[in-house]
Amino acid sequence: MTLARADILRWLTVPDAEPLFAKARAVRARTKGRGVCLRGLVELASVCDRDCLYCGMRHANTAARRYAMRDDEIVACARLAGDLRFGTVVLQAGECPALWTRERVAVLIRRIRAETGQHITLSLGERSEADTAAWREAGAERYLLRFETTDRALFAHIHPGAPRDGEHPRLAQLRRMKAQGYAIGAGMMLGLPGQTLASVADDLLTLRDLRADMVGLGPYLRHPGTPLGQETTPSEVPVSVDFTCRCYALARLLLPNANIPSTTALSTLDPRHGRLRGLNAGANVFMPNLTPAAYRDGYQIYPDKICVIAPQADSLDTLHADLASLGLHHFQDQ
Repeated sequence: MTLARADILRWLTVPDAEPLFAKARAVRARTKGRGVCLRGLVELASVCDRDCLYCGMRHANTAARRYAMRDDEIVACARLAGDLRFGTVVLQAGECPALWTRERVAVLIRRIRAETGQHITLSLGERSEADTAAWREAGAERYLLRFETTDRALFAHIHPGAPRDGEHPRLAQLRRMKAQGYAIGAGMMLGLPGQTLASVADDLLTLRDLRADMVGLGPYLRHPGTPLGQETTPSEVPVSVDFTCRCYALARLLLPNANIPSTTALSTLDPRHGRLRGLNAGANVFMPNLTPAAYRDGYQIYPDKICVIAPQADSLDTLHADLASLGLHHFQDQ
């Protein structure tokens, strides 16, 4: 569907977005049917070299609880994903190339493919062309890297040391990985201090121009122990389930075939109905957290994450009941 920037801005601000959600559901039904993919999320480590201003795992946060999973534990999580009839495991970690070396990750990918048959999505941050090429050759098929915002001044503000001009470093990596044969996942945070509605419209159009295969977007949730969590700069962009769902719906219209997860952050805002509202707005993926319980409270980009304070949120019985309530069902991802 053709959407101009003015159309996007109108849908972001119109009082009643239900007609937009209905359009998105219709497109999803046409392109994805009634199946919802469940992909197992494994949070490998809370160790990070970066000092992103919004993140509770930032390197300078001495109060953060650090952990790093062993390879055998990671493979066991991937095996569990297979036992649960998931088709994909998502390996996510803080940015630490010294811990997640090119060679270690390549070996891990080969083990998971050989021992579990799971498809692999990586989310390991900004990495070199040689790293991502080696991981693609080892068998990784998808890579998720949020560009967070296309507003270069805002991106540079929340990422100390990032350039304010020239090519956006994350967009450059996404385009490079697309050329390497990855299915790429991209997206943004909504409600950052200083963010504008116009920049969100630009973000959505950028997703379209990237031909993103996956869309990962969600609300910015403040962490009180971070510099950004102390800022009082206003944002034009509300931190709300409704606004996030409008962006899901617009992403579905712009990218009819994309896989769009209804995120944990959405469920954190509305523990009972958040993820269902995401599906009602055109999302088609859930990512239950398979990280061992002993580690989960260490992976805190933001506080009070739903899978930590309410582990039953990831119960498959609950997930299947939620899907059935919307006339949907679990589809084994390929």
